[in-house]
Amino acid sequence: MQRSIIDDLKIWKQKKNRKPLIIQGARQVGKTWVMKNFGEAAYKKYVYINFETNKRLAHLFIENYDVKRILLALEVESGIDITPKDTLIIFDEIQEVQGGLTSLKYFYENAPEYHIVAGGSLLGIALRSQTSFPVGKVDFMYLYPLNYLEYLDAMGEQKLLKLLKSQDWEMIKLFKNKYIELLRQYYYVGGMPEAVQSFVEDRDFARVREIQHFILNAYEQDFSKHAPPEIVPRIRMIWDSIPSQLAKENKKFVYGVIKEGARAKDYELAMLWLKDCGLIYKISRISKAAMPLKAYEDVNAFKLFVVDVGLLAAKGDIDVRTLLEGNAIFEEFKGALTEQYVLQQLKQFKHLPVYYWSAEKSTAEIDFVVQHEGKVVPIEVKAEENLQAKSLKVFIEKHKPESAIRTSMSDFREEEKFVNVPLYGISGLPFII
Repeated sequence: MQRSIIDDLKIWKQKKNRKPLIIQGARQVGKTWVMKNFGEAAYKKYVYINFETNKRLAHLFIENYDVKRILLALEVESGIDITPKDTLIIFDEIQEVQGGLTSLKYFYENAPEYHIVAGGSLLGIALRSQTSFPVGKVDFMYLYPLNYLEYLDAMGEQKLLKLLKSQDWEMIKLFKNKYIELLRQYYYVGGMPEAVQSFVEDRDFARVREIQHFILNAYEQDFSKHAPPEIVPRIRMIWDSIPSQLAKENKKFVYGVIKEGARAKDYELAMLWLKDCGLIYKISRISKAAMPLKAYEDVNAFKLFVVDVGLLAAKGDIDVRTLLEGNAIFEEFKGALTEQYVLQQLKQFKHLPVYYWSAEKSTAEIDFVVQHEGKVVPIEVKAEENLQAKSLKVFIEKHKPESAIRTSMSDFREEEKFVNVPLYGISGLPFII
């Protein structure tokens, strides 16, 4: 299984001003595998320490941050001679050990020749709570579930992947049925590495669903294990409400769906906890489509999505036949899965702010609006081959963007005011706009 982040890690290795690197991401998106795979591929050797399971080094950083002392302890523990440049030091679950994050500052300042990568499943929460975090002394990367392109590669469809990357839309059109079949599979399997690996090996949809429910159960155990007890019930209520929130025609998050009379202030900390864990994406509304989009963010209006489209399908109890063959009863939730899928592809582009737009009286809504290279780009999402674009036309008339995208199951075509991009081709968005 190839992950595109490996290429970014190789670039990080060669940076002249390289800093210790922190890899963030939700639990079970493959951070440990990526760090070890990078160590094997790009270094002569690597030292791997998991601070959640290694109790011997639990007090390694408490007495002091002397780098020579720390390196000696790592060598004794691993039995590996650590030499600069050809040894990768991996600190996994670094948030579990006191002083672990702070130690990265001293490696950067006193021993920058050593290559260090750190990760952890609840790093987002640790980073927010750390009072002595080494600001400016570390680099960051974020690991998401596999996107559609990575899924094609994992499924052994390298030729289809190569063709899709070529942007030869006339040729791509000839194989659209294959791309659509694999896309519907991806809606079900999603991008969690364990689920993808299982499907690659066995093509067993039932086993995939078992794995997804196992992952969802692990997330819910984290709520009780790691979150402040007073907000755990509210975390569960938000988490459980997301499928029904997205099944609405207007997908704006409504607190009243959680509980009658629920108020925003009662759920802010719970929502922040889920966001810091990487389990949800919060997409805010913009009141005006102008640069920078952040300046026009409406913090009181937003949509919530989960970390992975396959997990959303599992939470919604969508069976494989309904998803692959289509079903009239399924129409509204199909829109939810399609938006979830598109957002997942957008999130993996670096430095791409993502919002949504709606008119003041809700007469029109654009599913996503992104800011790319000084341009505001609206993206309207259609689950099937619906060629209407009423909201997009309203947006274009009102804001006159340089570029506009409608994505659907229809073929690529450039129209007068916008471009239609097939859903299976949305991962090439920056090249299109």
